[in-house]
This record gives sequence, structure tokens and C-alpha cells, in this order.
Amino acid sequence: MFYYLFKYLETLNVPGAGLFNYISFRAGITLLTSLLIAIWGGKGIIRILQKYQIGEIVRDLGLEGQYQKQGTPTMGGIIIILSILVPVLLFAKLDNIYIILMIFATVWLGMIGFIDDYIKVFKKNKQGLHGKFKILAQVVLGVTVAAVIIFSPQIVIRPHPEKHKQVSNEKIIKTDIKSMKTTIPFVKNHVFDYEKFFNWLGIKNKWIIYLLYTLIVIFIIAGVSNGANLTDGLDGLAAGTTSVSLGALAIFVYVSGNVMFAQYLKIMYIPQIGEMTIFISAFIGALIGFLWYNSFPAQIFMGDTGSLTIGGIIAMISILVRKELLLPIFAGIYLTETLSVILQVSYFKYTKKKYGQGRRIFLMSPLHHHYQKKGIPEPKIVARFIIVAIFLSALSVITLKIR
Repeated sequence: MFYYLFKYLETLNVPGAGLFNYISFRAGITLLTSLLIAIWGGKGIIRILQKYQIGEIVRDLGLEGQYQKQGTPTMGGIIIILSILVPVLLFAKLDNIYIILMIFATVWLGMIGFIDDYIKVFKKNKQGLHGKFKILAQVVLGVTVAAVIIFSPQIVIRPHPEKHKQVSNEKIIKTDIKSMKTTIPFVKNHVFDYEKFFNWLGIKNKWIIYLLYTLIVIFIIAGVSNGANLTDGLDGLAAGTTSVSLGALAIFVYVSGNVMFAQYLKIMYIPQIGEMTIFISAFIGALIGFLWYNSFPAQIFMGDTGSLTIGGIIAMISILVRKELLLPIFAGIYLTETLSVILQVSYFKYTKKKYGQGRRIFLMSPLHHHYQKKGIPEPKIVARFIIVAIFLSALSVITLKIR
């Protein structure tokens, strides 16, 4: 909104109006606005949730300090969603295809998470929204994202960006292509083409290729979204680790959307995607602002309204910036938490079938509860997980040069 206003003011030669042409400037002001909305608005939302007794229902898991969380307001994801959407609507180019997709995803996932929390809190049903409806919602989002990537003329890449001074408008049109290419870390020719891979497997029909690619996108969105849900188990854990991962994604988006950086780093240039830096800045500000109230001891929990949304958004940004194969690195906390649950359940079932009594690998899953059972204080676990997230995000960023 403000972008278009200041664009008009620039035509009138108003001093300073040209600042809004710079993504870096708008990203900074977006982050600050998002942070302030989360902190100032969060207090009012917590009061409303307390007034209507929208509190967490705690199950007996035998964890220290567990019952102190009973009745803590949930549905705090509303704070995160509002703190993302308002600054994005104010400062982003709203006709940008990437911004449109991210707004749609935020509203869609937030709505599903809200329904899930509503059923848990107001209907007193601990199971919440049935799993098949969550999966269906993630399928709808995955199909939408894949279809836009495949068919939208606005989503293109330039595998070998030319030097900025030598690029003409005519040449840009000729070199920008539709493609399903993505990035492979730690290899010299770091481009992986889904279409060529399927052709190598003997699949030539383009509609089958489109279907298989769509299934991959759905799997990534569902997996990362559920990974975020599992990570949201300690005060500040999901918000803290996710904000760190977003820092790495912000760098990927910015350099991929800048033709000079893309040419210097020899990475694919993705026209228009630089605008998504604005969205990521709002997301980071929202999470840090949410931590103001969610850090130990938490005054509010994000609930599925927040956890499903943040995981789905991380997955979408990764796919759109062609860095989904890097997810196991910069979103390694999500992956570790998910694997700990899969290993625990699988080993328990296997040993129960083989020995007649189930055995466990961890004291409890997801992994953060294992460390709780070992007696490590909750704030220390969260701090250490965030440190690991910083390490993983730094490692993912240096893959831009290590090949």
C-alpha cells in the first residue's frame, strides 16, 4: 500500500519517496513494524484470550513444571499472523506473485490451525481437527503452489545470470525460462532438474511429471508443517529456532532476487523473488515479537494456529527460492524432532512385536522432552536448540560458496 503511495509521490519529486524503491529499506521498516505490532498488539490479544478463558489443556506427561502451564492462553499464532500480514500489506508490492502466494498460504494455514485450536479449547476435544482434514488442507496448498510454479508466466528462473551492465530488456526475456530446477548443496554444478530426473527414470509424459512434482511439493509442505508442530513443545522453542532459520532463507531470497549477487555467486537468478524479503522480514519480526511473551515462562502459546502456519511458510519459501533440498540443514531442528518421533514409535512397535514388550530409544519423544526427562532445565534446552539452529543456518548459507 505505502509502496504505491510513495511511488506516486516520487513522480511528484517528493524528497525521500525514492527510498521505497529499495527492498533493503522496506525490509528494515517492515521488520520494525512487525516487531512493534507483535509486542504492542500481543498484550491486548493475551488479555482477550484470558478474558474468554482460552487456555492450554495440559496432559499428564510426567514432566517437571508441566502443570504450571495449565490455563496459559493458547491460539497465540493469531499474534504472529497479524504481525506478518499487516506490514506486508503496508510495504510490499501486492501485485508480486510471490507475495500473493505467501499471503494466501498464511491465511489458509492460519485458518486450519485456528479451527484445530478452536475444537480443542471450546469443544474440549483434545484431538482437535481430524488429521485427514489437516492433510487435505496441506494438499490444497501444495497443489496450489506446484500449479503456480508450473504454469504461471511470472515464475521463471535465469540459470546463468549475465553481468548487470550487459543485460538488456530484450535479453532478459530470452534468457528467463520456465523450469523445475532446484539447488543441490555442496556440489560444483549445483542444479537439479526434476524434469530431467523423471525423464532419466523413463517418464516422458509432461502431465505425469507435473503430478509427481506436485506430490513432492505436498510432501515437503506437510512434512515441514508437521515438524514445526512437533517442535512447539517448550517455551520459545519453535519461535526461536524458526526465526534463526528464516535468517538463512532471507539471505537466499535476497541474493537470488538480485541479478548482481546471483551473477557473482553463480547461482540461478529468480526475477521478482527479491520482494519476498519483505515477507520474511515481517515473519522474523513477528516471531521475535511473539518471543516477548512466549519465552520462559510463557504468557501465551502459539497453538496449532501458529505452528502449522510457520512450518508451512518455511516449506513454501524454500520451494519458491529453489532451496528445498537444503531444508534438512537449515530446518534441521524440525527434521530431528520429527525423526525422534518416527524412530521412537517404530522401535517401540518393532520390539513389542518381537519381544512382547515395547522398548524405547529415547526417554520420551519429541527429542526436547527426552532432555526434559534427563532433568535439564527448559530454558537451557531451548537455548541449546537455538544455538544448534544458528550453526545449521550458518552452514546452509556457506553452501553458496562451498561446492
